[in-house]
Amino acid sequence: MSALVIGGTGTTGSRIVARLASMGVPARVASRTAGTSAADGPAVAGQERTYFDWYAPQSWDAALHGATSVYLVPPIGALDPAPVMVSFLERARDAGVRRAVLLGSSAISRGGEGLGRVMTEMPGLIETSVVLRPSWFMSNVLGAHIHAATIREQGEIVTATGNGRIAFVDPDDIAAVAVRALTGEPTVTGELVLTGPTALTWDEVAALLSERLGRPVTHRAVGVPQMATHLAERGVPVDFARLLAELDAGIAQGAEDRVTDVVERLTGREPRDFREFLSGYLPEASERCR
Repeated sequence: MSALVIGGTGTTGSRIVARLASMGVPARVASRTAGTSAADGPAVAGQERTYFDWYAPQSWDAALHGATSVYLVPPIGALDPAPVMVSFLERARDAGVRRAVLLGSSAISRGGEGLGRVMTEMPGLIETSVVLRPSWFMSNVLGAHIHAATIREQGEIVTATGNGRIAFVDPDDIAAVAVRALTGEPTVTGELVLTGPTALTWDEVAALLSERLGRPVTHRAVGVPQMATHLAERGVPVDFARLLAELDAGIAQGAEDRVTDVVERLTGREPRDFREFLSGYLPEASERCR
């Protein structure tokens, strides 16, 4: 088999590519920067990098050439990715792709608008289709994410989730399940809701961060309009900011307060908890002071 990994330099895609490489499975790393930036680094043996843009159909055929499976990351910030993604899936089917794994969201289910339509149409287009519906990423407190920025700059996390709980999931665990789905070992189909082992409030996450960093991190709960404004001020398109703020409101009402066994069932190990995740990425304050 040969896998096309769209978003192959991103949070989940890069982890998937690394896992496929360790298994000796050829993978094509597709992104808008792949092969054009020194930051991409050298290609891994058995892999190649190719330019891919959802909104540049002329880039699709080269990316799909020889691929039998594909990992799909929707276009970032698109309120309705269905038209372009369905067209791509039709092209992928005609190119010989027989297995597709879509990175969705625990907040989006089959049958709705936008990505929900993609989830509905995939099974009729691709022989084997899998939809990963992960909860919120643990990695949102790191790197370039807005939460990570406010933690660094203001020592706070701003959300409209109130006391709602989220079973945050480690992107490494998402990648582990995605690789099982891409390779068909074991046979995986349908929709999979991926979570970590424990549902936490943002107050509890802030406490874990405070402990790890050795400085106070707090959670500031705001209303939906204030959250939408906060996101827009940080560069998120206004309509998408409103959508994300409304998802926070759903969390406040319990939409993400659940834990599943999918990661353990498909990988044979328990998903990583938030404390363990932080220990892998953030050195303790005492270590930094040595």
